[in-house]
Amino acid sequence: MLKAENILLIKSKKTILENINFTISPGESVGIVGPNGSGKSSLLKILASLDQPTSGQVWYKGTPLPKRVPLTVRRRMAMVFQEALLLNTSVYENVAVGLKMRFLPKAEINKRVYFWLEQFGIPHLAKQAASSLSGGEAQRVSLARAFALEPEVLFLDEPFSALDAPTKDALRKDLATIFQQTKVTTLLVSHDFADIQSLTQRALVLLDGKIAAEATPAELLRKPQPPQVEQFLAHWH
Repeated sequence: MLKAENILLIKSKKTILENINFTISPGESVGIVGPNGSGKSSLLKILASLDQPTSGQVWYKGTPLPKRVPLTVRRRMAMVFQEALLLNTSVYENVAVGLKMRFLPKAEINKRVYFWLEQFGIPHLAKQAASSLSGGEAQRVSLARAFALEPEVLFLDEPFSALDAPTKDALRKDLATIFQQTKVTTLLVSHDFADIQSLTQRALVLLDGKIAAEATPAELLRKPQPPQVEQFLAHWH
């Protein structure tokens, strides 16, 4: 589905990412984990066509992506950020916005909005103002909005980091179920290995802008890793 080839990113003479190579298969859920400042969000933005690498190439379904990515490709991707970026309207309107931009019939929009509000356990909030939601509710709306687009690739950038522990745990559980049901190709970025353990099949550990390890989350903890990786993962052993 996606392939990163020799990705290099230099900003203000500082190397942010170097020699990044990996692929994501259709239906696979991959995690990128690493400490703050390791280049995770920069890599996610490049893969999601929101940023350009200094050199290297991103491939999407076997085709190299040009500098100006066509709207048809962008529309097959959805992104959820750390902060739930909601419009100052109702929950329903927030989930419907992308569907309206794609000119879907009203009945189809209604069906999808309520289906996804249901999946995330928040249909009762449909008419509520997005500005009145708690952090966990707002992030559920953000996720419902992304899934309603039925994307081919879903990008999640630290989606739980602003939430308290119980809210985070509940959302992780719901999301794990939804991932199993939809089989959407997913790339999840987090500094918290617990997110990666519960939601991804394969993980890349990013340290100082380089991939330092790649394996299933269980293998990363079970098998010996390079010292820097061991040090980062020590907290979750």
